[in-house]
Amino acid sequence: MAFQFVRVELFSRKGKEGRGTGFVFDEVARVPSASIHVQEPDTPIVVHGLAPDALRELHDERAAEARTEVKGGKQRVVRQDQNTLAGVVLSYPVTMDEYRAKPEVVARVLDWERRSVAWLRSQFGDRLVSVVRHEDESHPHLHAYVLPDDPAMTAAHLHPGFRAKAAAKAAGAQPGEDDKALSKRADAAYKSAMRAWLDDYHAKVAQPCGMTRLGPGKRRLTREQWHQEKRQAEALRDTLAKAEALKAKGDAFITTTKEKADRIAGEAAAARAEAVKATEAAQATIVAARAAEKVARQRAETARAASERAERDTRAAKRLSGLGGLLRGLWDGLRKSNVAARIRKAVESELEELRRQVAAAAERATATDAARRETEARVRNLRQNLSDTGRQLAEARQEIAVLRPESAPDSAQAPARR
Repeated sequence: MAFQFVRVELFSRKGKEGRGTGFVFDEVARVPSASIHVQEPDTPIVVHGLAPDALRELHDERAAEARTEVKGGKQRVVRQDQNTLAGVVLSYPVTMDEYRAKPEVVARVLDWERRSVAWLRSQFGDRLVSVVRHEDESHPHLHAYVLPDDPAMTAAHLHPGFRAKAAAKAAGAQPGEDDKALSKRADAAYKSAMRAWLDDYHAKVAQPCGMTRLGPGKRRLTREQWHQEKRQAEALRDTLAKAEALKAKGDAFITTTKEKADRIAGEAAAARAEAVKATEAAQATIVAARAAEKVARQRAETARAASERAERDTRAAKRLSGLGGLLRGLWDGLRKSNVAARIRKAVESELEELRRQVAAAAERATATDAARRETEARVRNLRQNLSDTGRQLAEARQEIAVLRPESAPDSAQAPARR
């Protein structure tokens, strides 16, 4: 793996040395007259936003409508030599032969591409209108195009270096500073802003993809030192990839755990509600049983009294004279005894039903309590698993800290690959 390459340029419709916006759009679309440097031009691959033809149409339409305000509040069309387009070139340091031959290299290029597009969106937002990949030159690379969204369509605002330089000049000279010193400070602001821009790309994209910030020639490294730094960058890339995979696994586990915890909490709440309901039902059943027992005792007492009266009537009947009186007395006693027996049978049936209801309520309460204990055990297991995943993430962060190199010194950008 080698060092990073990213470059930003501004273009006007008139252009310099024949490289106006029209030529830029022809080149990215692989129009033959603008692709002489490519041996076998291939169709560009759109990875974000608009295709080249739609990009050209949108730019030309906005540029034709752009207006700038002059003295007296009048509006005029923008000049042909005003920059109206920003282009960013990003390259991945592998040959096309490696890219076509090794699936693992393709996977790394696609990961770099995904990170690059995300980084460009963080830099330019919705002003990033197109990103195209070329696979017909020496290295796989991206062309990104950004359109300004102000009424004058001022692309200079999109360039981090020019933006910082303009801000320094707009602030004016400091005490004791002449125009030359102000210009020098503005140039320093330009370099500082570009350095920060390149550092940000390295931190967000290049470093996770195993690229170094600078090449060996910029820092006068020996061949062995350069290979050692490349090995360290690749080791850091692999460690970061493992950390990202572990983080994704941890995030998925956390999401799943949260869903399970929510479900378990819902089940526990339902179990508690069922337990409360079962307890209330049991209490109500006990109250009803006590009331029924009281009624049963009253009925039993009534039956006992009826039985005693029947016995007394029977004895009285025996004392009656004559066979007819005796028979009538016996009949009345038997009738009252049958009434008492029916009362006792009904009372015993009601008591048995009440005993069954009390036993069922007690069984439901016991089952609910067991479910609650099982739910609490599952929650404890999930918390332990989450703790283990957090420990693994901490170990990965320590490994990354050991491999991560210190910030490299600044230098000029490398020559562009096209």
